[in-house]
Amino acid sequence: MTTDPLPLAQALIRCASVTPDDAGAQDVLAAALERLGFAVTRLRFGAIENLYARIGSTGPHLCFAGHTDVVPAGAAEWQAAPFAGELRDGVLYGRGACDMKGAIAAFVAAAAAHLQSGPPRGSLSLLITGDEEGDAVDGTVRVVEWMAANGQVPDFCLVGEPTNPARLGQVIKIGRRGSLTARIAIHGTQGHAAYPQRADNPVHRLVRALAALTAAPLDAGSDWFEASTLQVTSIDVGNPAANVIPAVARALLNIRFNDRHSGASLTAWLRAALAQHAERFDLDVAVSGESFLTTPGPAVERLLAVLRAETGLEPRLDTGGGTSDARFITRLCPVAEFGLVGRTMHQTDECVPVAELRDLARIYRGVIAAFLP
Repeated sequence: MTTDPLPLAQALIRCASVTPDDAGAQDVLAAALERLGFAVTRLRFGAIENLYARIGSTGPHLCFAGHTDVVPAGAAEWQAAPFAGELRDGVLYGRGACDMKGAIAAFVAAAAAHLQSGPPRGSLSLLITGDEEGDAVDGTVRVVEWMAANGQVPDFCLVGEPTNPARLGQVIKIGRRGSLTARIAIHGTQGHAAYPQRADNPVHRLVRALAALTAAPLDAGSDWFEASTLQVTSIDVGNPAANVIPAVARALLNIRFNDRHSGASLTAWLRAALAQHAERFDLDVAVSGESFLTTPGPAVERLLAVLRAETGLEPRLDTGGGTSDARFITRLCPVAEFGLVGRTMHQTDECVPVAELRDLARIYRGVIAAFLP
């Protein structure tokens, strides 16, 4: 097994694993890990292919987490085919190059380099899902449950999401905000627009309710988190007639919330606010993840020390951005995120410089050595 991440990154990119299709990506990864001596367990939940691999049976136990599924290539034309894994002027192009097949390849290469001197002093594992870019129902959340039930609990987990804005070593994510989506339907009484006294206009009620919900910030942030945000993302009446007051008006909103709130507390707040403006309404809430924080301590300090030594930068500890599968892993063990520069993730011509890919493998090797000395 080569200690250069490039061949494996190319092989993974050449699997068109647009979520939820695996397209052979986990077969490629499993073969690479088995050649290194990892015991690989394939975990299929529903239609989703997942993988758990471990070498070693004692502690300390370091886990790496990631995903082999990717978003679609999109309609725009790429300068290199999105699933060809093509090299151009020292840059690797392809969907998943930075999010996050490149990071997976870098970690496997780092493991290969570490294992050249013999078995690890402790255990090294990988939790790889095919459902991070999809519904996140049969992926990491199910694997975490399986790991807990089967005594596979790491001391620490590093997720290889692309955390850096411009240079390797800038950002470690130690938490994420929670995410809540609310579907609102306010019911009124249909009627003629010329006789509003005979109707009850739900659009007016909905507008007043949304105005109240967005009138003031949810909070001013907390020690480790920026302020929570509420965004109305859709208002839909579906009324083609200008002279008819509709019977129902709907809205969709999303709240990204910090540790001052929970999904339950925000749901109660929404329900109370809507009740002030409508007697009849439906509220359907989906919480894709609660906020979480890995409090800085010895494990995070080890990460910081490796990044300082390898990059010469002082990494920022951050909790911004969207959600990631770390929101599920935090139920199992302490977790942080560090990966490639995310400038081109989900974009046309997603790519990573080969030098950066190899630098990440070197950094990951340092992380393995720090946690399994």
